[in-house]
Amino acid sequence: MFDLLGTIIIVIGVVFVSIGVIGIYRFNNFYARALVASKVDTVGFITIIIGVIFKSGFTFFTLKVLVILIVSMIINPMITHSIVRSAKISGYKIGKE
Repeated sequence: MFDLLGTIIIVIGVVFVSIGVIGIYRFNNFYARALVASKVDTVGFITIIIGVIFKSGFTFFTLKVLVILIVSMIINPMITHSIVRSAKISGYKIGKE
């Protein structure tokens, strides 16, 4: 039962990331693209990792994957913020503002 649920959650995560990649190309502004890419990456990764946790069962491996998930949830928005902030400080402009 958990195996099937894990597979469904992983497929939902992959579909979310795929639709999000298409959504990235709809924006012309660099900053909007960075925001969308960050959200798609974070939420898609969370969904896929939760699916992996369900598929693998609740073991020591699950604890390690959960730690990776928590670290990624903290670091990914910080990395995106630092990239966008450095682009703004340097005056980087692309697309319509």
